[in-house]
Order: sequence, then C-alpha cells, then structure tokens
Amino acid sequence: MTRNAARLGVAVAVPALLLAACGTSSSSSSGGSSSQAAGSPSSAAAAKVTVETHSGPVGTYLTDSSGRTLYLFVADSGGKSACSAACAKYWPPLTTTGSPTAAGTAKTAMLSTITRADGSKQVTYSGHPLYYFAGDAAAGDLKGQGTNGFGAKWWVVSPAGASITMMAGAGGSSPSSTKKSGGGWA
Repeated sequence: MTRNAARLGVAVAVPALLLAACGTSSSSSSGGSSSQAAGSPSSAAAAKVTVETHSGPVGTYLTDSSGRTLYLFVADSGGKSACSAACAKYWPPLTTTGSPTAAGTAKTAMLSTITRADGSKQVTYSGHPLYYFAGDAAAGDLKGQGTNGFGAKWWVVSPAGASITMMAGAGGSSPSSTKKSGGGWA
C-alpha cells in the first residue's frame, strides 16, 4: 500500500510542478505596452533612442537608428497613446529611459516623451506617439503603412511631423501628407 501511495503522490506532484513552472514564466509582462513585442528592438536599445530619417518609396520618413520604420496612430489624440494591451503587441511603442535625440532631417525640437499607463516613457514626434509595426522584419520595411487596425489608420511620419499617406509601391512623384485638423489626424 505504501508503494501505491508513493506512486499517487508522484502522479499528483509532477503535474502540479509543471503547472506552477508554466504559470511563472509568462508573468513578467507589464500590461503589453513594452517595446518587447515580436519584431521590435530589445529594451537594451531603449536607454538611448535616436530618431532619424530614411528615404524610400513613400518619400522621407522617420526611423530609429537601425532604420526600423516608425509610425503614428490616427486614433491618438491630445498627445496620448490610444494603443495598449493587444494593440501594443502588434504596434510596440518606441520607448526610452533617457532623452531622445535626432539625426538626419529629423528635428530634436520636435522630440519629446509621454508617460504611458504602465509608467514607461514613449517617444513622441511633433506630439505624435511613435510605434513600430511587429510585421516589419527589417530596416526599411513599410508593411504597416496604411494599415487599418485597432480602430484607425497607421501611417509613417515625415520629418515635418505629418503623416505620409502615400502607399508603398504607389505611383506618383511625391507623397501626400495630412495636417492636423480638429481632434485627430486624417
């Protein structure tokens, strides 16, 4: 009988240990708004952030120092991010622990930060919170351009701080930009 009791104890203990191990491995997230989503840079890069420019099929637009495209979300207003939780997994915010700097034709005077609900500092440009797109795998990718997700459009940002609404691969000699009007960005 003691042999059966020992077997029963092992049969109960092993699954309990496995469940406990699985439960603790994913609890390090702080609300899903970190820049650690798939396809985004590591948090080590978040200490010193440089926003610069890249030229491509939509004109000149903002990138990080690795050439990763930065986007604005039309639903953001009043200098606040409207993208958190599941949204931030697909559109990780560009965060920093220091003061952002500019390079290329990006302007330092247009850079600032906001505090997100999780306490992290998100980089803004001309009042727009900046994001990566998890579907962009390499420098220069524009896969998020013109995407309608989480209730509004996502656009790359010009060095002037306007959204560039030209689609990558579209014909035409120059991108079109939209200016702020009313309560949001079009």
